[in-house]
Amino acid sequence: MEQARKKYITRAGFERLHGQLKQLLYKDRPRVTAEVSVAAAHGDRSENYEYKLGKKKLREIDARIYRLQKQLEKYEVVDPALRAATSRAFFGATVTVEDEDGAEHIYQIVGGDELIEELGPGRISYEAPLGLALLGKEQGDTVRVRRPAGELELTVLRVEWK
Repeated sequence: MEQARKKYITRAGFERLHGQLKQLLYKDRPRVTAEVSVAAAHGDRSENYEYKLGKKKLREIDARIYRLQKQLEKYEVVDPALRAATSRAFFGATVTVEDEDGAEHIYQIVGGDELIEELGPGRISYEAPLGLALLGKEQGDTVRVRRPAGELELTVLRVEWK
């Protein structure tokens, strides 16, 4: 059996997912379980819409709990603030680059599960072409990234650890 490859996640991303798991386990599931119990007390379950709906919700919650637990087991948490000082970009670094037109862009290199709207823009997965191209680079380095619209050349201006 092949060993599953560890995936990286920042402390903030891990805490967000762990918070979702706690919400499901300690708030959502007990609330829906109580709703199902009340619905079951109303008699014939075969024609009881509230009971059927509640059971469906429980199955969905249980499936999400299972997925989150498995997901969290695979992560290795990386805290950029605790990383030894380095001028190179690695997982968790915030990298400022300049494109061919002179425009600056700022990216934090994170895990794929951290690329969500609520955490804000400016995140790039370490597994994406741009994230891979930035890994190991330092101020002054130039990277080329192939994309559907053509090749893009970027110059690294700063690497920060926040």
